[in-house]
Parts: sequence; structure tokens; C-alpha cells
Amino acid sequence: MGDAIFLILRRLRAPLITLISAYAISVAGLAMIPSVDPQGQSWTMNIFHAFYVISFTATTIGFGEIPYAFNDLQRLWVTGSIYLSVVAWAYTIGSVFALTQDPTVRETFYRAWISLRVRGLAEPFYIVCGYGQSGSAMCLALDTMGIRVVVIETRPERAAGITVVDYQLPPLVIRGDARLPEVLVDAGVESPFCRGVLALAGGDGPNQSIAISTAMLRPGLQVVARAVSQVARDNLESFPHVEVVNPFETFASNVGLALTEPGVLQLEEWLTGAPGTERPEFLRLPKGHWIVCGYGRFGHALGRTLDAARISWHAIDPGVAQENLLDHSVVTPGSAKPRAAKKGIGTAGVSTPAVPEGEDARVVTVDDADFALDEAGIEQAVGFVAGTDNDAVNLALANRARKRKPELFVIIRQNHVADRLLIEAAGAQMKFVQAELMVHECLQIVTSPLTNRFLTRMRRKGAAAASQTMAALQAVVGERVPALWGFSCDTSLPGMRRAFSARIDPPFALHDLLTDPTERTRKLGLMALLLVREGKTELLPAPDTLLEKGDEVLFAGRPGIRRIQMRYAYDPAAIEYVRTGHDPPRGTVFRWFALRSILKARERAEQHSEQQKG
Repeated sequence: MGDAIFLILRRLRAPLITLISAYAISVAGLAMIPSVDPQGQSWTMNIFHAFYVISFTATTIGFGEIPYAFNDLQRLWVTGSIYLSVVAWAYTIGSVFALTQDPTVRETFYRAWISLRVRGLAEPFYIVCGYGQSGSAMCLALDTMGIRVVVIETRPERAAGITVVDYQLPPLVIRGDARLPEVLVDAGVESPFCRGVLALAGGDGPNQSIAISTAMLRPGLQVVARAVSQVARDNLESFPHVEVVNPFETFASNVGLALTEPGVLQLEEWLTGAPGTERPEFLRLPKGHWIVCGYGRFGHALGRTLDAARISWHAIDPGVAQENLLDHSVVTPGSAKPRAAKKGIGTAGVSTPAVPEGEDARVVTVDDADFALDEAGIEQAVGFVAGTDNDAVNLALANRARKRKPELFVIIRQNHVADRLLIEAAGAQMKFVQAELMVHECLQIVTSPLTNRFLTRMRRKGAAAASQTMAALQAVVGERVPALWGFSCDTSLPGMRRAFSARIDPPFALHDLLTDPTERTRKLGLMALLLVREGKTELLPAPDTLLEKGDEVLFAGRPGIRRIQMRYAYDPAAIEYVRTGHDPPRGTVFRWFALRSILKARERAEQHSEQQKG
């Protein structure tokens, strides 16, 4: 706010000086002009009366002449003062109107206002840097979970688009470069209620700068950054509390699960999706020969996954003439001869990544797509990946491959949100949409640190355990993606302190947390997925499991259930009601009356006992 006031004073310096000078000259001149009172004695107007006359004269109100009638010289001076003040006021008011339309001033005031609102937040919130495909999807997911979001976005059109989205908790938007420390400070990175920063900008460079700036400004704050290059990942992983998400590697890992443990992948996709969305379908990738078109970072990641699964594959690099893939007529068959890629060099002088020696995979760089498909083994292939960084090329490649072999399992990459409908119309069995994948990974990290531990254990258990878990979870929460949260048995909380007091009998158990604190005969729509006790984990704990101090439980339930369950942490009366069925008095006055009634009842009982003894 100090910057805004300084900017206003600097921009209005000349108009204010002009206005003050006009008043000063008018008041001083009127105070020095001599006159005669009704008794014929000489007099001059004092400064107060002169200022009063000029004030109502300059505002065109005109109360009259005080304290005596003016002489001609005074009237002449007041006439000149009227025109002078009108001109000064017109100049000043015009400058003020021009100032309100100045983009810099408006942006400064807006920034100051948002900064004040951020400082006034008294609830947990996350800072999302970048409101692109991933950032907007992440904001919607957090909003569905009832978590406040502060957005930092450089593009005005993207920032303005937030206002037309139907959010339950509208995000606070700061238009600025998140790489600048002052912008992060204005967004609330130093606030005790800030739970983390999500760096989802357009490139590795900005995300790296945002993550490092946050780590320096607020050590220990959780940061999730999207990074693809190995250099950026190595730099960020050297900072504690910085989680790096590589969407290419993550998708490749999902492909590996779909090849080996598809049930585990479906469970992971279901639990880490945006709460309230549809449950993902069961997906099993065929085993056999695969063709990967586009051998950049995305293709490299898929190649390593296929190698790990011992799947044969062949990569096609479109090379220098991607436009020829859209118009086959401009290419004559056999115009380019494919060959195995050597270390770093492909055909036609096109640089391609080196292929490890001893592998069956090859990389061909050609202009003729049909010729490349033949060389890659389209007749023997069971799967095809259209993974270039051009959506039109991916659509053309997928269509061409299906014409050659309709039964192919097709994976297609979507690069731009504007092409979403086209990608969906392609009918691919699996899509790589970076925004959706980032939502899954970020929610898995920020919503509960227990989620990763649960998913790791489920991967070890295998598909059978994943299927049983999905069946049990579906019976409780339905088909939609559930919300995940952790519940801590922390005795510093008043509710948990009451739950683990010596007067509770029988001991506090997990089924108590599954009960509605407002109606003890009704169960909440949630399920316990993981119990962590002294570093040891228990998958799918039974409802009759006795809880101990310090236990942490990962729950999955319908959106909104968490707020109901958290009453157990902060309301001792909720624990008392669920355990005994008695709703104790909550207010101070009601507790005093209840205690007085108990004491009177005890006193009557003692008197009755004494009478019987007598």
C-alpha cells in the first residue's frame, strides 16, 4: 500500500502544487487588501476569514461577503480568484481521472489490495504459479477440496479468465512474475497459513527460479515444481522440501504399470484424481511390439519403460519435414532411406538421441511416414504412440497407423488445450494430457504425505490387493473420485486429548472416527486406507483397531466428509457424544448449570444416606 500512495503523490504532484498555489495566492491577496468598516474605520480581513471566503467562492457556493461589504478592489480580487481556482480545480480533477485510467496505477492499487487480502487470510492456502492448463486444473481440484488458492499469473487474459470460472472459493489473483521475490511475498509465501507453492509455469527455467526463490524466502515450505530437463531436476532436488515432477517420466511409469499391473494403475488414478470426477476405466496395454513416434524426451522416457518391461519397440523421428506427414502427396515413396541411428546422428543430418547398443530398438528419421511405419514393423506391432510435440502431426500419425492396422492400441499426446476436442475425437485408448497428470501428481503430494506411502505399499501388494481395495472403496464412496486426507491423533488438540483421557472406556478405536459426530447411529461415507504408528504402516486397518497417541490415519471419502470428521479433533463434546450417547453441555453457562445440578444431586444423595443411617 505504501507503493500505491507514493505513486499517487508523485503523479499528482504538479496538480496539487497548482491547486495549493492558487489558494495561497487568493487568500494572501484578499487578506492584504485594505477596506473600511461601517463606522468608517480602516480594517483588513484576517487569514481565517480570507480562507473562508476563498473556500466557498472557489467551490461556487457563495454565502455572501463577510464580515462587511467588500469594496471594489476586494470584489475584483475575488473575481480573479474564482477563475483561478476553477482552472486549478479543473486541472486537478482531470489529472485524478487520468490517474484512475493509468494501467500502472490501477495495477499498483490492485496489487496492494490483493496483498492486503492475502495478509488477512486466516485459513490454509496454496500458491499456484502459472494459470495454464496444469495451473487451472490444479486450482479447480483444490477448490473442490475446499482449499483456498492464490494464483500468480503474468498474462492478463489468463488472469481475467479466472473471474468467469465457478469457484466455491474464488482464487486471489496477483498479476506478476512469480520469479520475483516481492511477488511471492505479496502472494503470501511468508504467511503462516501458506501450506505450499506449486510451480507450474511454462518452462523449466521459470519453475526452477520460483522453487529456489521460495526455498530461500521460506525454508521448510513445501514446493512442487514441474521440471523436465535433468539439469533442472538435479538443481531442485538439492533443496530440501522441493518435490520435482517430471510429467514424461511419470506417464512412462504409468505405462509400465498398465503393462504389468493395470489394477494398481487404476487404483492410483482413482485415488489421485480431482475429487468428484469420474473413476478412470480399467486399462491393460497389450504386450508385443510397439512403435513410438517422436523420440524426444517423451519418447526416451517411454523407451526406457518398454525396455524395463522387456517389450520390443521401434522409434520413429519425424525429422525435419513434419509438414510432409500431413500431406503425403508431396513425398515420393523411397525418397529417404531409413537406417539405424548411430550415436547422436540420424539420417539427413538430423540429430537424434543415441540408442543403447545391444538393444533391439532402432530410430529412423525419414520424411515418408508410410515408409517409416514399414521399417518400424507396423505389421507386427500391437501398440502405437503418437508422441510428437505437434498435435496435428500426432493426429495424422495415429490416423495413418490405424489405417494400416485398425486393431492397434493407440496412445496419443495432447500438447495444447485448444486441441482437446480433436484429441478426444481421435478415439485413442490412452492419452497423455500433461495438465491431468500434473493434477494427479500434485494432489498426491500436497493433500496428504501418507498417500505416497499407501500407493507404494499397494504396488508391492499387486493387482489382487488393488482390486479388493477398489471394491471396498466403491461400496463406501461410490464411483466418483474420493477426497484423501490424513487424521492425526495429536493430543495437543482438545478433542484428541479428551479421546485418550483415562476416563474413556472402552479405549478410543478407529470405528469412532468412522461415525457421524452429529448422529452416532450413522456412519460417515469414508474408509481408512493406511495406519501409521511409530514409523510402521498397516494397510486397510480394521474398524475395531485401537488407536494410540501419535497415530496417523489416511482416509478416503466423499468431498465434504473431512470437515465433519475434523470435529473429533477440536470438539471434546463430539467424542463424548459418540462414545456415550450423551451430549454434554458446551457453553460456559450451561456447563456451570450442569455442574451445579450434579453437586445438588450428590448433596441430596448424601443427605438421604445420612437419614437412612439415623
